[in-house]
Amino acid sequence: MQSFKHDNPNPPTRAEVRPGKAVWIIKKENYGTDKFKQGIVKDILTSNASHPRGIKVRLTNGVVGRVQWLM
Repeated sequence: MQSFKHDNPNPPTRAEVRPGKAVWIIKKENYGTDKFKQGIVKDILTSNASHPRGIKVRLTNGVVGRVQWLM
């Protein structure tokens, strides 16, 4: 597992996040920690072009979080 110590200050934009892409996300309760999850995007939940904490997505395993990095 890749190790990140803080939330990404420049997360990917909505245009960069697509269903089927592999990503690293952070769940709301884990903001500011290194408890990132990796998975495949199933649904994009944020309608705006960007968000300071990252685009909110649902992964294929049902976990919801904000995209921090693309894989």
